[in-house]
Amino acid sequence: MSRQQTSPCRSWGGAIRAAAVAVLLCFHAPAPAAQPGADLFGSDPFADQSGGEVTLSVESSLDRVSPGDQLVVAVVLSHQEGWHSHTNAPVVPEALRKSGFVAIATEINVADSLGATPGPVQWPATHEAEIKIDDERTAPYAVFDGRATAYVPFIIDDDATGTVKIAIEIAYQACNEYMCLPPERTSRTFEFEVVPLVERGEQAASSDFAAFDAAVFADRSGFGSGAVRAGATQDVVRPTFFGLELPSPDGAAGLAIVALLAALGGFILNLTPCVLPVIPIKVMTISHHAGSPGKSLYLGMWMAGGVVGFWAALGVLAASVSAFADPSRVFGLWWFTLGVGVLIAVMGVGVMGAFSLNLPKAVYAVDPKADSAGGSFFFGVMTAVLGLPCFGFVAGALLAGAATLPALVVVTIFAAIGVGMALPYVVLSAKPGWVEKIPRTGPGSELVKQVMGLLLLAAASFFVGAGVLALLGGMDRFITGMPWWTKVIHWWFVALFALGAGGWLLVRTFQITKHAGPRLGLAVVGLVFAFGGVAAAADRTSDAYNNIWLPYTPDTLALAREEGRVVVLDFTAEWCLNCKALKAAVLSREPVKGQLVGAGVVPLVADVTSTSAPGWDKLRELGQTGIPLLVIYGPGLDEPWRSNAYTPEQVMGAIERARGAAPLTRRD
Repeated sequence: MSRQQTSPCRSWGGAIRAAAVAVLLCFHAPAPAAQPGADLFGSDPFADQSGGEVTLSVESSLDRVSPGDQLVVAVVLSHQEGWHSHTNAPVVPEALRKSGFVAIATEINVADSLGATPGPVQWPATHEAEIKIDDERTAPYAVFDGRATAYVPFIIDDDATGTVKIAIEIAYQACNEYMCLPPERTSRTFEFEVVPLVERGEQAASSDFAAFDAAVFADRSGFGSGAVRAGATQDVVRPTFFGLELPSPDGAAGLAIVALLAALGGFILNLTPCVLPVIPIKVMTISHHAGSPGKSLYLGMWMAGGVVGFWAALGVLAASVSAFADPSRVFGLWWFTLGVGVLIAVMGVGVMGAFSLNLPKAVYAVDPKADSAGGSFFFGVMTAVLGLPCFGFVAGALLAGAATLPALVVVTIFAAIGVGMALPYVVLSAKPGWVEKIPRTGPGSELVKQVMGLLLLAAASFFVGAGVLALLGGMDRFITGMPWWTKVIHWWFVALFALGAGGWLLVRTFQITKHAGPRLGLAVVGLVFAFGGVAAAADRTSDAYNNIWLPYTPDTLALAREEGRVVVLDFTAEWCLNCKALKAAVLSREPVKGQLVGAGVVPLVADVTSTSAPGWDKLRELGQTGIPLLVIYGPGLDEPWRSNAYTPEQVMGAIERARGAAPLTRRD
């Protein structure tokens, strides 16, 4: 089976990068203008849009609508016998996952709903298919097959007038037992005339709506902005940590880990010079107004609520951006990626003290009284606001970094940071006497800022490098001529700043304190920073250095054939399991690998992960609709040799026949 990875917005990598100031980029292409009351793809809602293996159709339950109406859009995927598509939330069995299996989830996203409020998608029932791991083993995997119908409910606004517009984006991938076709992404737009109920009349829906559960309209809690991205999917490829599988950040366990890490980060922010000195002052102010331990804790809880509320509000701001984002579309937009990298770099330099954020004088003049619940809450809000000169750099970078994650994850990250920052106020308001044990500002708090700044610069290096490569990726004449190391050099800048952060933390800790506990604990943290960055860069470098494949372009293929060389052209993609399995079992092992790097042979790779990759044109020219595919050209072959499944002996024999007797030529 061949597969593509799911949206980067739903992965552990996305969640952790957001907590460490990383960004996935998101974009929605505007939907074309609709014809009144019609599907954009023609008057026939059941027109075939996929080439036959899977037929997509979209139909609405009403032709005209009235204010307050209940409208349903049916999205039907009709699969031919032997074909299926992934579910909206694929659950990949462990055996498949270990073999490299990844999946593209079926998505239904509401891109626009002018005059209507969308509700949660009702997905069709799944059926179990046996997916081949290799020639001898299979694994059960839940899929959509047959005639699978999903429903998107809408409530027409009570004040709707004129025209109601609904735009839906649909993504899916058709697969059979042996291969997958390229992922399909399309859209449908409907426009409905709004008429009084007496004029609308009764409208009979087709049989496709028979399975719809109308109970969703009785409980409308699922309707609203949270349902705009109704096709939200979960990750199915989860990384491991020392052999332990990490839970998905979309699940309860994964979300709890994200929250814990974010809370730890928020607690660390208390150690910055703008925050640490004011903690005793704020706690003593509350204690003075309270007059008793019980009331002190009561007011301290309300103050902590103000701190959390401030951060949660920032999270809602970031989440409001993610509602309009599609991370699977825009990671290759070089200007956006590069811009985010530059922004994070500026924040990193700023947090280390190169420049400062200055709040208006009027902000400092605000003096809320912490003698009541409301006053203490506002007291907490102002406490968070007045700390912005130190942690505003981190907050600003996080706003950009988290904006493309799921709304729940975004709000959780920001709210948990607030919880971490508020924790000292809760503890100390219950035990005011512990205020004397709080360390004062000094070299330690400055060290926290410096390490934060270096880590921000590490994150910035990744995005700047990714932006540059995305820019050059659209210029074949540059990207194909670049030496291998230029494609990984940004990873060594990441490693350099991570190594600097870990090393500086280690050195300064031993200079600042003589206590064994802090030295040991922070030494471990420093080594994790340093080792993690270098290990990541080394891994990327090894992959690039040992790569023997040249990227396919029509000119490269034509030149190699003109010179009489044997060309081995491998069509592959990130979502193609068979491609990876065949490459690992045949092409990357001896004796085939030795032939590929031998004289007179040019190994080319056509990566068709992107729908705009030049390899798709060549694939269609060859009359192929799916991958894997290996094609071998040579002077000894009248027609190119090709195969979707091959053995080492078959490839070796095809290369020998392709050599023929024609001498190699060389262009001057």
